[in-house]
Amino acid sequence: MTTPRLTITSGWLSFAGILAIVVGLFNVIDGLVALLRADYYLVTDRDILILGFTAWGWIWLILGAVQIVVGAGIMAGRMWARTAGVALAVLAALGHLVFLRAFPVWSVMVIALCVIVVYALTTPPRGSRAA
Repeated sequence: MTTPRLTITSGWLSFAGILAIVVGLFNVIDGLVALLRADYYLVTDRDILILGFTAWGWIWLILGAVQIVVGAGIMAGRMWARTAGVALAVLAALGHLVFLRAFPVWSVMVIALCVIVVYALTTPPRGSRAA
């Protein structure tokens, strides 16, 4: 006789999945603004620490799209998505540190959200699924 497998659900994973999607959308918006309207930022293209607005636009656009997919994977309960979500949140936070001078308030907000995503993904026990 087979015993039913107990599934552990976690509200933290649901929260992390939704937040990862939100951060991904913010990064997509940031990428589109950098590509389509670089004069929107507080500094010129030369004042960014590394690369220019066009390069950052593509980086944010791609990173944001991947974060949206990973957020959906987190909501579906995939372990690879939890691991990728932590890595992408750390990567996005580091990227926004570099981009801080161009758009300070937005970057600080996204960095804070990334820290919350990392916490929400690492708190639940292994094998948990989104509630």
